[in-house]
Parts: sequence; C-alpha cells; structure tokens
Amino acid sequence: MPTRDVVAVGLGPYNLGLACLTEPLSDLDCLFLEARDTFDWHPGMLLETVRLQTPFLADLVTLADPTSPFSFLNWLKETGRLYPFYIRERFHPLRSEYNAYCRWAVQKLTSVRFGQRVTAVTHDPADDVFAVTATVTATGETVTHLARNLVLGTGTPPHVPAACAGLGGDGVVHSSDYVTHRDALRRRRSVTVVGSGQSAAEIYQDLLADIDTYGYQLNWVTRSPRFFPLEYTKLTLEMTSPDYVDYFRALPEATRYRLEAEQKGLFKGIDADLINDIFDLLYAKSVAAAVDTRLLTNTEVTGAEHTDGGYALRLRHVEQGGEFDLTTEGLVLATGYRFQVPDFLDPVRHLLRFDSHGRLDVARDYRVDHAGRIFLQNGGTHTHSVTSPDLGMGPYRNSVIIRELLGREPYPVERRIAFQEFGVPAGVGA
Repeated sequence: MPTRDVVAVGLGPYNLGLACLTEPLSDLDCLFLEARDTFDWHPGMLLETVRLQTPFLADLVTLADPTSPFSFLNWLKETGRLYPFYIRERFHPLRSEYNAYCRWAVQKLTSVRFGQRVTAVTHDPADDVFAVTATVTATGETVTHLARNLVLGTGTPPHVPAACAGLGGDGVVHSSDYVTHRDALRRRRSVTVVGSGQSAAEIYQDLLADIDTYGYQLNWVTRSPRFFPLEYTKLTLEMTSPDYVDYFRALPEATRYRLEAEQKGLFKGIDADLINDIFDLLYAKSVAAAVDTRLLTNTEVTGAEHTDGGYALRLRHVEQGGEFDLTTEGLVLATGYRFQVPDFLDPVRHLLRFDSHGRLDVARDYRVDHAGRIFLQNGGTHTHSVTSPDLGMGPYRNSVIIRELLGREPYPVERRIAFQEFGVPAGVGA
C-alpha cells in the first residue's frame, strides 16, 4: 500500500482549492476523501438570486495563482459565460454559480475520491504514518489509506442552540436545509425565522416575497440589538490579511477570545444591499395593506416546545428583560455553524494541541498537532480571527500549507499586504 504525502478529509471549497493547487505539483502526492457522492456547497441555501459576499477573485485558486486553469474566469470562459458576466458588471457571483464552478473544477481533478466516509485515523509512531480508514458508502467496503500528513476540511456543522435542541415534529428546520423544506414551510399558517446573519436575512426575504401568495404570518427573531450590516469598508477588509493573522495569532489567548466575540459583525453580518432590499420589499407590500410580519430585535429564545399546533417559543427581550411567548407552525433556525473535532480523530486525540478553552490550538501555519503533521482548514476564528472563514484567505492558507509540506513556495506567500499597522510600530519602545 503506497504512503501518500497527504490525505485530506472533506471537500468543501478550502480542500477543493488545495486539490486544485496541488494537482500540477509532481512532487506532492495527495488524496482527497469526501463522504458525499458529489460536490455540493450548502445546497440547502442555493436560492436562485443569492450572491456571495466575496468577489469572484476569491475563488479556489486565483489569489494564490492567477494563472491557474482552475480559476473562476476560466470556468466562465469554458462555459460561455464570460461576456455575460462582464456585461453584468457585478464582481460578486451568484452562490449557485459558485457551486457550479466548484463542480466544474472537481471534474478536472485526479486526486479526489467521493463516497468514502472516514471513520477512524490512527498513527504508527514507528513509521510516523497515519492510517486513514474509510467506508465506501456505495458498497460498505472498508478501505485504508496511508499518509505522512493530514489536512482536515470537514467544515463547520450546523449549530442548534440548547433552547431549541431536540425539538420534534416536521416543522422545524435548520437554515442549512431550508431549500429542501421551503415548500412545506410555505404551507404553514405561520413561520418564524430565528437568527441574525446573512442566512436568516436571505430566508426572511425569500419568505416575505411569497407572503401574499401563501398567506402565512411571518416573524424574524434576532438576539442582536439591530440588523447588523456586514462591515465591508476597505481598511476593515485589510483585517483579512497575513498582517492581521500575525498580529492576532500573537495576542494572549484571553484577548483573542474577547476579540472573537466582538468581531462577529465582520464576518457574520448581513449584506447592506440585502437589508435595504428587505426594507424596500416591506415598504412596497405595505402600500396595499399592513404586512403580516413581525421583526423582533434584542430578542433571544430561552425555551422551545413542540406542540400539536407547531412550536411554542419562550422569548426574552435582552435589554428590557421582559419575557413573552410566541407560537408558530414553522420554525427556521438560522443559528449558524460551529466547528467540532471529528470523532474519527479520537484515536489520535492525544497528538492534538488544545487551548485552555478546550478548542484546537491552531498554530500560525495551521498545524494542530504536536508533531506538525495535521493541518486545519477553517475552524480557527479563535486563533486566526476573521481570516479563518473568509473565502479569499483560502488560497493564502493553502499556499502556506503547501509551503510547509514541501519546504518551498510553489505559490509565493504574501508577508504583508496592508497599509495599516495593527500592533505597536516596530522600533518604537516605551
């Protein structure tokens, strides 16, 4: 059985980008494993007109290698869409368009294996080799792959808050599966969306557009004090940079955790145009009659119960402290995603580094184990701040990982790109 340089587990955009960048490298033998039968990026949120919050340059490869044949622009050219995209004059692709682009890239790769669900990873200290055991989903067969290094790209699974955990019935759905359940939700007499970010806003807008056709009562509940727009000014965008990674990673752990909580609006906010579009839609619908909808800010869900008629939500107003109830037949939990250490790593858990909060201690070069053989994609907002989930920083992170694997830079790694200085200026002392 051959021992590969890398086995990468999970095929979201980040590991897919790594696969594209390593495909032409003859001195790096990689294998990418994905449990699903095909690539599909957030299929439950592929609404027809929804756009990415990042421009097309933040594709799988361009910011690492602008000459790569796996670029978004090359996909547009090969599929006859380059001129329509040019005439459109919008830098932000549709989410469905980005998904189609990724599926196109997958078809050009030789290193990807679909339908293999990784069940365990073990380590042989004598040979310093990992054994990655997977089940072939189509046959149930067990296969094993050997590798000197691992790259984890399993993503961040949907998060359900404790107050809503374990709810029964078929009227509750996480936003990650919204499209699948949209028709059933439309048939409910009332629907409530819980959440404060982009997904919550997209779903609310989608349901609001059809409120007259289907006649449901629509609510949007958010714990945030207002509908925060994603901060997208250019000097703020400089925080998605190697400069800011250096600064943030070097801060004390307690400071990083405080900033992680404070910076959610930098990557979990709502697109400002979408907020305005929602208001305009509400305004237009209100001309004929009052719109049967409620937007409740400063409101957190403290409890939820499945009833015969749907769901009874116990709500608390954060600033006023008052409590009240809301009943709804349909419930959409746009409550985000949280990284979890995959169970298949349990046999090598002793090799991993954890911080005092029990989360993976992701090194500056994205290693998460003591020996420096396991790398993590995403899942590091507590160590790498807003750069961790940013699509545009994916090619940079992959360039760093490839550099660490090879000891050279096939794709030059930027050291400094920001105009501003994030820390105490060099050479300045007390």
